[in-house]
Amino acid sequence: MQLHKTDRARAELKPGVRTLGQRERTLLLMADGSKSAQDFRPLFDGDGEAIALRLLRDGFLEAHPGKTSAPAPAPKPTPAQLQNFPSPETTQAIQVSADQFEGKRSLATTRMFLFDICERMFARRDPVMAERFREALRNAKDRDSMLAASREMIEEIEKIAGHERADSISERIAMLLPQHIDIVA
Repeated sequence: MQLHKTDRARAELKPGVRTLGQRERTLLLMADGSKSAQDFRPLFDGDGEAIALRLLRDGFLEAHPGKTSAPAPAPKPTPAQLQNFPSPETTQAIQVSADQFEGKRSLATTRMFLFDICERMFARRDPVMAERFREALRNAKDRDSMLAASREMIEEIEKIAGHERADSISERIAMLLPQHIDIVA
């Protein structure tokens, strides 16, 4: 059974409407009629299927029969093609990570991400606070000062958007910041 959005789900996804958490809203966006509840299983640390079933129960999703014909089997790869496939560890990491980042860790990347978040979340809502965050980001010249600036933003984001959104932004910041290296002389 393939999952489709209901009118209730489409209303939930409109701007300004937030009755569900970020994970539920993300799953609603992904429910395009081509996936079943089982297809969502690997998402959200294995909670994807349970979230999909809850959304189905609560009337945000509805199940329709999928295609009646079985999909054509995939052709078997040749030994030469197998050499180009990622390792099992890499494949597992790709399947588990819903939000991958393949860029280089740097203060500049982190700063640009935080400037973007600042504009999206604070520029119209609280211009004075947005300018304060911009100034803190401009002055952040090392990892510690960047962390301090980001912590202030995260605290405000949690107040206005909830802990799930704040947590997801914190996770992204952790992926972007250069790793901390202790040098012992």
